[in-house]
Amino acid sequence: MTSITYIGMDVHTTNYTLCCYTIEEDKAFATVQTRPDYNEILKYIERIRKQRGKDTQFVCGYEAGCLGYSLYHQLTNHGVDCVILAPSTMAVVPNNKIKNDRRDAEKIARCLAYHMYKPVYVPDEEDNAVKEYIRMRDDVKQHLKATKQQIISFTTRLGFQFDGKTYWTQKHLNWLEKLEFSNAILKETLWEYLALYYQLSEKIAVFDKRIEEMSHTVRYEEKVGKLCCFTGIKTHTALSLLVETGDFHRFKSASQFAAYLGLVPGEHSSSDNQHRTGITKTGNTHLRRLLVEASQQYSRGAIGKKSKELANRQAGNDPKVIAYADKATERLKRKFYRIALRSKHNIAKTAVARELACFIWGMMTDNISA
Repeated sequence: MTSITYIGMDVHTTNYTLCCYTIEEDKAFATVQTRPDYNEILKYIERIRKQRGKDTQFVCGYEAGCLGYSLYHQLTNHGVDCVILAPSTMAVVPNNKIKNDRRDAEKIARCLAYHMYKPVYVPDEEDNAVKEYIRMRDDVKQHLKATKQQIISFTTRLGFQFDGKTYWTQKHLNWLEKLEFSNAILKETLWEYLALYYQLSEKIAVFDKRIEEMSHTVRYEEKVGKLCCFTGIKTHTALSLLVETGDFHRFKSASQFAAYLGLVPGEHSSSDNQHRTGITKTGNTHLRRLLVEASQQYSRGAIGKKSKELANRQAGNDPKVIAYADKATERLKRKFYRIALRSKHNIAKTAVARELACFIWGMMTDNISA
């Protein structure tokens, strides 16, 4: 009779801790620590197979973390059944006052055995490559943001205040370049800051052009065009949604997709007492941030009025798709203004981001109605 042995793997860049567990025996065994090499796992599996018989099946699993999908692909390419567990969905051990690699490996093995987890979606090679490129671009964008803050702080500390309405316009840059300092080293410092600012800005422009090119490939063009029909979503956000999510049909409903993004409220209720908390913030942090940024666009403009830029993005799409996106825009703008009048601006943004995620799911699964 075939038996299944579950192997929990607590993985780090310095070592792997492996532990076996079977439901029949209800105990963990054969805990070892190895070098961070997938070949060590293959050898470990063969040793256990010799002990337990050739008919033994193995299911390996590790928590999503620093190794990404690399270990998963290495094992599956050698015929090993492997799962990446989402840490936020794994069963929590109450009052767990002792934590070490051995216990973590055992916990992972038990979660595998009793299915007390949700697996991480593993994208295919092309989606993953595009995702890594976009995230690299976003890292540079964060560096640019920090550089802007440093320049403003530097000039403020030295008593200079820009009297214009908006920073980082051509007027503001001209003002920065014309500042006079009593000390030459201070002038040199500002120029080094500005050189870094211009360098990062040029890099981002190059990256955005490349992302635009990627979006026009056969694989993504039609779907990106549909997503860009929504207010607040342009090529960068649309392509990020596609490569980070992969198959939208793996979510049975729009609310499940919103939950995947961590945009649904938490709950801490007992008996008749119901208490709603803030959004869970679990799942895909990157997409959640992009949708919250996109939701800010719904605070601008009159309800029912479409900008020329949005009309140009919608051109060429199916009329049903455009009608669905316009319906979403009108509904979300009303929602934003209604919530913002009686609550905080950030609450309105988050609520709109959650509903925008639901409309996106409908668009990508063809559940649209004008």
